[in-house]
Amino acid sequence: MIVANNISKSFGDTKVLKSVSITFEQGKTNLIIGQSGSGKTVLMKCMVGLHEVDEGQIMYDDRVFADTQGTTGSKGMERKSIRKEIGMMFQGGALFDSLTVEENVVFPLSMFTDMSEEEKLERANFCLDRVHLENANNLFPAELSGGMKKRVAIARAISMKPKYLLCDEPNSGLDPRTAIVIDNLIREITQEFQITTIINTHDMNSVMEIGDKIAFIYKGEKWWEGSNKNILNSDNKELNDFIFAASYLKKLKQHG
Repeated sequence: MIVANNISKSFGDTKVLKSVSITFEQGKTNLIIGQSGSGKTVLMKCMVGLHEVDEGQIMYDDRVFADTQGTTGSKGMERKSIRKEIGMMFQGGALFDSLTVEENVVFPLSMFTDMSEEEKLERANFCLDRVHLENANNLFPAELSGGMKKRVAIARAISMKPKYLLCDEPNSGLDPRTAIVIDNLIREITQEFQITTIINTHDMNSVMEIGDKIAFIYKGEKWWEGSNKNILNSDNKELNDFIFAASYLKKLKQHG
């Protein structure tokens, strides 16, 4: 479980997050949705320490990751320990173009573990098998389709056996069919390994298919919270406007 408690963040005179509180549950796909500029990406960056919070606290299973008291000393050590338990899937996949698929997955294992070469290879193969890329070890990113790149990114994200998985727009740039494959894969891995997964997304198909818990961020505030079972019945005007706009834009892209 990850808890964001009254998180505020400003850049200069612009307050991007305003006392946002959300509990992200273990073994579930927790989605953050909202318009561009709403603050959801800033929130995710605060969750992994790329931005420091101005107010509030972020907890990873009762351990303080970030608060207004700073991250030096013992708190800094706690943060480093937690970071090793976080798998991150970046928007574009962020694969290393000069490394093979296998080398990309092995990279965090070489950086952060004392595994032998044999152990690293065994773990990489397990992760690649799990995302259905059994024979892609020696390919380079340039040889992969968009969907395959995303699956390699997932394999790398889970290589360290994370307790927490954060995904930034995992379906960006994918066709609808491939996006469904990625959604289902993330949900399966979340449930199978009981990971606390947080996903930033604009994709309403993702919301409806895998949204165990959804938080709608509007102008820096948590405006609505619920599941995909009750989102369409909401009387929240801003949420309904977002759903309509997101669905309409998706149809335009599909027929454009």
